[in-house]
Amino acid sequence: MFAVFSTLALSETGRDWLVDRPLQIVGYLALALVLRFVLHRVIDRVTLRRPGDGRKPALLKPLRERTSTKLQADIVHERRSQRARTIGSVLKSGVSVTILVWFVLSALSIVGVNVAPFIASAGIVGVALGFGAQNLVRDFLSGIFMLLEDQYGVGDIVDLGEATGTVETVGLRVTTVRDISGTLWYVRNGEVLRVGNMSQGHAVAVLDLPVAHTANIDTACEVAERTATEAIAHGDFDDDILESPQMLGVDAVTSDTVTLRLTVKVRPGRQWAVQRRLNRRILEAFDEAGIAAPYPNGRPFGTATSSATT
Repeated sequence: MFAVFSTLALSETGRDWLVDRPLQIVGYLALALVLRFVLHRVIDRVTLRRPGDGRKPALLKPLRERTSTKLQADIVHERRSQRARTIGSVLKSGVSVTILVWFVLSALSIVGVNVAPFIASAGIVGVALGFGAQNLVRDFLSGIFMLLEDQYGVGDIVDLGEATGTVETVGLRVTTVRDISGTLWYVRNGEVLRVGNMSQGHAVAVLDLPVAHTANIDTACEVAERTATEAIAHGDFDDDILESPQMLGVDAVTSDTVTLRLTVKVRPGRQWAVQRRLNRRILEAFDEAGIAAPYPNGRPFGTATSSATT
């Protein structure tokens, strides 16, 4: 056995299979790793901005932007960084897959496998995908346009129809959304017919305040607006508020209630927290001002108790 290995090691074929070809494969592997590292660094360089740098990431300069320039600078910068990170993650995945395919084909070629049929069949596979996997192609195209048009990104709170929640990952084929109950939804990009983005640009906290018909509407509007303004002026909401609250007045009238509407322009994604805190403040202010609620004692007006009826 030792003689056989010695003969094989001394032969040209043995050196080729035991030394030359493994070294070539290792060289290609090292080149693939270095190339992947360099390309990922380049992608990071054009997508990530340094702390304190207010300039737009280089990757976004040729792309259209949906964020209004009238918003605060930190909101615009945050949105740009979020969009650049989303596109960068997809580009990194594409680069990794491309380099992996190149390395596998190169390794097969080194060990003597003819890769020409694999390359030639790529065109046939493309035609087959066009006819037999139209949904897959549609998902990829929708994902590409979604990224270019900045419809949503990682961290956005979106409504995709059946799924509503926070975007966790964005891919060229599938987007994952985590709803408020913790369920993770996998949404195919080609199936998204509409997108409601609640984190883009700014948001509006809408407060619908029901009061009784007997309440003084002017006083109720004044108390609600004053309470909201004072709460914001005291700094209770940090930097969530972008503009002063606006009292829109009576929004709806039913047989039991009169609904007042007050709106506040806030940072994206903060509208629900602002609504909850302001609702509590205004409720306490209504109680102190003696503004009647629509259902005193927990029942609508005109509804008698069972004992009174009997």
